[in-house]
Amino acid sequence: MTIPLSLYIHIPWCIKKCPYCDFNSHQAGSDLPEMQYIECLINDLEQELPSIWGRNIQTIFIGGGTPSLFSPDALDYLFQQIHARIPYSPHIEITMEANPGTVEQHKFQEFRKMGINRLSLGIQSFQDEKLQRLGRIHTGTEAHNAINTAKEAGFDNFNLDIMFGLPGQSLEDALHDVKNALTHQPTHFSWYQLTIEPNTHYFQFPPKLPDDDYIWEMQEQGQALLNAAGLHQYEISAYSPDHLQCQHNRNYWLFGDYLGIGAGAHSKITDSALGVVKRKWKIKHPKQYLAAKEFTAGEKIVSSSELPLDFMLNALRLHEPIACALFEERTLLAVDSIQQQLHAAEKLGLITCGVDYFSTTSQGKLFLNDLLQIFSSPDATK
Repeated sequence: MTIPLSLYIHIPWCIKKCPYCDFNSHQAGSDLPEMQYIECLINDLEQELPSIWGRNIQTIFIGGGTPSLFSPDALDYLFQQIHARIPYSPHIEITMEANPGTVEQHKFQEFRKMGINRLSLGIQSFQDEKLQRLGRIHTGTEAHNAINTAKEAGFDNFNLDIMFGLPGQSLEDALHDVKNALTHQPTHFSWYQLTIEPNTHYFQFPPKLPDDDYIWEMQEQGQALLNAAGLHQYEISAYSPDHLQCQHNRNYWLFGDYLGIGAGAHSKITDSALGVVKRKWKIKHPKQYLAAKEFTAGEKIVSSSELPLDFMLNALRLHEPIACALFEERTLLAVDSIQQQLHAAEKLGLITCGVDYFSTTSQGKLFLNDLLQIFSSPDATK
């Protein structure tokens, strides 16, 4: 059994914290501790090597924050050190998140030369008034320019993030953003609803959002535009041609393993020898992370009663059948342990069950939280 392994690298700084953002991101000061942080990432990786010894990396994702704030030289040095410690093919998917306000052609040409072959641009909207409400540092014109610059720098595989359900947004506004994005022919599209999360400025001071029926109309009509452009929904908020799905995110959703390094990064590693799945998380605040000698803030073994829900929280996001053998491989549990839950969900019309697979129905996709609730029962493995 070989469970795929991904590497996630977290860069926690951004130019400005957005009011809706609940990620571990911090406003950068005038003096970014770039190389000090890179050395910490290398030491963090060193401490994790025993847990993944002998395994290869299948995908790499640099997220944040705004990773594109770092220089190509710093990231190139980091990648050299990673490659010296863990084998990976030069052809694997390597994604970097970027803020449109930080895209410069020479810099991004260097990112491309060092092996980063996929870009994820946080556009969110092309309308200046909406961008200002969202606290973004770029304008609509700068968003268009950033995409063109990235393409000219050699990035032909790129994702565009666009949000809908924004304060004061009309249906026409939402579809305008989708149409503008499609003029750039992205290979991947993330189309997701703005949600108000705890520990954000918007949570403390909630803006007025469109009502649910109106948001539903935005989503439905936006999806129709994406489908017509050959971008097919394969996950709750992800659209692409079949051969250009994000392999890193698919590994998350299929309950593969991932090693996280950097401030606040999380890991999930399967120890097949011990028959357990372990989760680990790193020191969250950048200042404390930079000062640390040991970077782990906490870890736990995922209990057999928690594993079914953990698996379903990820796998049921995908719009494809899930093999029973995959459940057994990734959770180390027999599929018989969840037969009662599968039958209950099928009876409600939320899933269909085949001989060796189960699949979410259209109704199950609409009522995903109800479906997941079935697997949250403490009796899920009895």
